Amino acid sequence: MVLDNQVDLLISKLKRRQIVNSAQAAIQTAYLMRKVIAATKSHQADKLIDTVKEIGKRLVLAQPMELVVGNIIRRVLHIIREEYTTIMRQEQNKIPQFPSSSSTMFNLLETSDDIDYSNTFYDFKQLVIDGIKDLIDELETQQQNIANQALEHIHSNEIIMTLNNSETVQNYLKQAAKTRTFQVIVADTSPTHEGQVMAKALASAGIEVTLIPDSAIFAVMSRVNKVILGSHTVTANGGLIACTGSRIIATAAKYHSTPVVVCIGLYKLSPKYPFDIEEYNLCVSPDQVYTYDEGDILEKVDIINPYYEYVPPELVSLFITNVGPQPPTYMYRLLNEFYSKEDFEI
Repeated sequence: MVLDNQVDLLISKLKRRQIVNSAQAAIQTAYLMRKVIAATKSHQADKLIDTVKEIGKRLVLAQPMELVVGNIIRRVLHIIREEYTTIMRQEQNKIPQFPSSSSTMFNLLETSDDIDYSNTFYDFKQLVIDGIKDLIDELETQQQNIANQALEHIHSNEIIMTLNNSETVQNYLKQAAKTRTFQVIVADTSPTHEGQVMAKALASAGIEVTLIPDSAIFAVMSRVNKVILGSHTVTANGGLIACTGSRIIATAAKYHSTPVVVCIGLYKLSPKYPFDIEEYNLCVSPDQVYTYDEGDILEKVDIINPYYEYVPPELVSLFITNVGPQPPTYMYRLLNEFYSKEDFEI
């Protein structure tokens, strides 16, 4: 009953967009999955997989645009399958092999589709819980791991452009500012004006900051040495689902041959492929553009306030991840390291 309440609480927060920070959504999902595994009485992998998938579907449907929730569910499923396969191989090695015959377990491990997940191993569930704990540790330290790479990519006297208020990018720039002197140009990111929050945070860290309106991005880009962005999600082809304005700044950078660097934790890498890019162009309340008090004009116009937009991979030069720099063309290969193909569709 307590676990059901916790699941319902997270679903409610996702539906009401009380959690809009991707890192927090990922961490809370991972903590919930650890509790789900611990509360499941069965020690069979197939039962754990079914339970995680059932709860995972409810979480994903609660907020389809929060793709990191589905990513964490897939990571947990991958941990279950990986730990189970490891135990099966260990058990297989204990059985003498004869040229004339092969063990049943060996046959079961030939392809992942044919693995029988119904065997019971009483230490298996604890191994899965430990694996999820490692995942939580990765999520909690990923920003610092990305920031530690700052000196490899930011050099003295550079002019860097960014927008919005990405906590990952903010920590990345602050880390570089400890030993390097550079200037940051921040686009205002209207109508949320998150760029003002970013500019204030960077200025308080002693970084020289210039705040510009979004309309000046192309005009200023010729002076910029590097563009550094954050992202809400990375799709299977290396494209970005990022805050509105990211495509404008990336397109301007492409025109001026300015490299675009994206700082992301790999928990944001999604196996989803953007067949329909309009699906990811989330629009929110127009109240930020025109308040509801301005009734006369609201009756005469349709106001669209986009929150996310798709940025194609050809506009991105490099990803800085918590496991090191990765080119956009390599991102799809990382999917096999973090997810099982059976779980691409939850």
